[in-house]
Amino acid sequence: MEKIWIIGAGKFGIRSVKQLSQNRHAYSITLVDSNEEALLNAKNLDCDIIVEDGTLFLKDNLIGGRGPDWIVPALPLHLAFEWFALIIGKERLSPLALPEEMDDLLPNPVRVTKNHIYVSHAEFICPLNCDEPDSKCTKTGEPRKEDMFALLARLRIKGITPFVIRSYQLGPGVGGYRPIILYELLDKLFHHHGSCFIATACRCHGVISGCRILN
Repeated sequence: MEKIWIIGAGKFGIRSVKQLSQNRHAYSITLVDSNEEALLNAKNLDCDIIVEDGTLFLKDNLIGGRGPDWIVPALPLHLAFEWFALIIGKERLSPLALPEEMDDLLPNPVRVTKNHIYVSHAEFICPLNCDEPDSKCTKTGEPRKEDMFALLARLRIKGITPFVIRSYQLGPGVGGYRPIILYELLDKLFHHHGSCFIATACRCHGVISGCRILN
């Protein structure tokens, strides 16, 4: 049985628990959020509940060989980026405003801050039962566009190195990544000096965070 940590008990986090717990013999689920009121929505669901800030929980418990098989980010922030920032430290990792010309290279970019951009191939709300078919879009039936994680990995902005985490689908509309991927990228970041962006993306959607890593 694989262990899954779902970080965030909002609408998406609760839906992820419901979706994944349908296969209760495959997954053991832990739901983490600091909002006790939000966690009340999970009291009758098949999961363990932890009342704690999700990013700090990840920092304190994702150590060495300890941890789950999968992490499902379900917070309104870039969880992987925030974890890297905590581990590397603010004295070495600082936010970097991403250049405006970057927007022209991205599909449907939405800037939430100067260093965070959300991107999506979709100009509509995706159906909840999307199973990421290989050849065509579930909603439109049109041929699938280039995988977002691949598009972001080949993105070249002068002076900015791309680092991309691929999110894999664990169930319809539910994506996550293995902790080993975070550790592999953490090692690269520890050895990187200068400007970069860290992105987490599935085949259709992604979030990009700019930062500068000092010696």
